[in-house]
Amino acid sequence: MQTVFGLETLSPGLAESTVCIGVFDGVHLGHQSVIRAACEDARANSRPAIAVTFDRNPLAVLRPERCPKTILGQNAKLAKIAALGIDLTLIVTFDKLFSQISAQDFLDNELRSRICAKKVVVGHDFALGKDRAGTAAWLSDRIPTEILPPVEQRGRRVSSTEIRKDIAEGRVAEAAGLLGGPYELAGIVAKGQQLGRKLGIPTANIVPIIDQVIPKDGIYACFATAPHGRFQAAVSIGTRPAIEGAGFAIEAHLQDFPDRDLYGRSLSLEFVARLRDELWFDSHEKLVAQIRLDIENAKETLEERSKT
Repeated sequence: MQTVFGLETLSPGLAESTVCIGVFDGVHLGHQSVIRAACEDARANSRPAIAVTFDRNPLAVLRPERCPKTILGQNAKLAKIAALGIDLTLIVTFDKLFSQISAQDFLDNELRSRICAKKVVVGHDFALGKDRAGTAAWLSDRIPTEILPPVEQRGRRVSSTEIRKDIAEGRVAEAAGLLGGPYELAGIVAKGQQLGRKLGIPTANIVPIIDQVIPKDGIYACFATAPHGRFQAAVSIGTRPAIEGAGFAIEAHLQDFPDRDLYGRSLSLEFVARLRDELWFDSHEKLVAQIRLDIENAKETLEERSKT
């Protein structure tokens, strides 16, 4: 998949295309239905499929006080879009100037003239242009448009809002059902207090790269992807009440990880299941015993998940 940053960098003379448009935060099952429909139409008409998305949530510009935390970082988002069959993803810079473009101007100057859209595929709640005047129905009156209905999963309507709620409340398995795969948190390994190493159970202290939704405090079973490979992990999120003055942290113990320095390296976590709440212990011995039990429970959970 080709990725282009900024409308002004598009090469002139693009072929006629089928275009899907959206923020696509999380690339959840609803987004996937839109993207797949665009790809299917493009293949049926022997033309490229283009995804138009944005470098940030529009609310970050329009109403920053109401802007939600991000579900998925840009690199992971692009990887999911590419896996669905899109030929080119255009990342539009959403700033104050762009927010003032009318729906008609965007349709005429960008979709038709610059992107050469012959058909547009959007979700039922789509809107573009200043003041969100260009609704899906408005668009369908002016250019061939396919409007996809909402997607439901086990009786729940799939939406980024519902996914954020699930993650924030620790329901990572439920979030995965709406996302079509595990929730992923990307971070950089930073030097912490090395409390795990002092207890004989080394952990990676993870600082999120962007302002992502953080799961509720507790212990989780995750798969961790590091530069050295993919590993089973027991992950602690929270203030670690059993350790005085520890403060908030995201710490991952990677199973069978080689004794190598991870500081400054990237590490991503795929959340599979929540194992328990944070607990307080009156001795380090009890804390270590519980951590070892958590590691074993995480291993069993992840091995069971790998069989399905």
